[in-house]
Amino acid sequence: MVKKWAAAGGGCLLLLMAAVGAVYFHIQEFARTPSGAAGEEQSFTVETGQPVSVVAEALERRGLISSAIKFRLFARLQDYDRRLKAGEYGLKASMTPLDILALMEKGLVRLHRLTVPEGLTIPQIAAVVEKTGLARAADIIARATDPAYVQLQGVPAGTLEGYLFPETYLFPKTVTADGIIGAMLQRFRSTFSSDWERRAMEIGLTPHEVVTLASIVEKETGDPSERPLIASVFHNRLKLGMRLETDPAVIYGIKNFDGNLTRKHLETPSPYNTYLLKGLPPGPIASPGKKAIEAALFPAQTDYLFFVSKNNGSHQFSNNLPDHNRAVQYYQLGPGRSPHPPRRSQ
Repeated sequence: MVKKWAAAGGGCLLLLMAAVGAVYFHIQEFARTPSGAAGEEQSFTVETGQPVSVVAEALERRGLISSAIKFRLFARLQDYDRRLKAGEYGLKASMTPLDILALMEKGLVRLHRLTVPEGLTIPQIAAVVEKTGLARAADIIARATDPAYVQLQGVPAGTLEGYLFPETYLFPKTVTADGIIGAMLQRFRSTFSSDWERRAMEIGLTPHEVVTLASIVEKETGDPSERPLIASVFHNRLKLGMRLETDPAVIYGIKNFDGNLTRKHLETPSPYNTYLLKGLPPGPIASPGKKAIEAALFPAQTDYLFFVSKNNGSHQFSNNLPDHNRAVQYYQLGPGRSPHPPRRSQ
């Protein structure tokens, strides 16, 4: 009798082991089988502290896996359930459960592209950021214009104008306004090298003055190839003690500018009115790109003192006022009119 029970018990054990093995094999097959064909990528978010059971149920509802129970079981068998990282992921039905778990274990979250063009001001940059949905414009502006925060970043100004480097960035959806600003400042610091700092000293400017001049060059340039020429005009005028007379700087100092620069604007005192004040304005008027900063540091060697737009993105350069006035007459005013007051650029 004992032998019969032992034989029966052994048979049950073998059956149990076979059943467990079959289940294990089935779960492994599930882990390597997509729930469907390739489709559009879906945004899927794992919240901080969210249990794998909740993640599994949400994945099944979205059609990204075929079974929440099997997903949860596989995750626990492989110890994935303790290693999933919070964040937003880009998932497709064509991905296997194993692919999904590996992605979440490594924290390979979905990244959002933020492209900031050259020559934008803080409010304009903030608007670009808000359009991506990464942060509110108001939060970017508040941080970038907070004097205490600016001082903490080592920027010698009251705001971060000019220091939010124009570039293409990739951020996770969880990024904060501080994270975005920090990345842009870091890109500026890595671009403005120690060699550039030494070059600034050689030409008698502080790094802040270089960024200020570069921002003016950026705003004045239509044809990128002209940046060194335009920079040379400003350098020459600074050396001679002439006023810079640059419209973009005046415009920057006008609150709620409506797009129409008038004589009254040119005659109204402002720290940025370079028609009334000599030297550089107190700070940048936009964020210059690398090429504009290089132009400010390494201007073309010319004797130009004036330039005027040809209305095609390029400029006519002159080294004396009579030639400049003739260029203004030809390109800007038309026959029978005279430039009044004489201006460096129009």
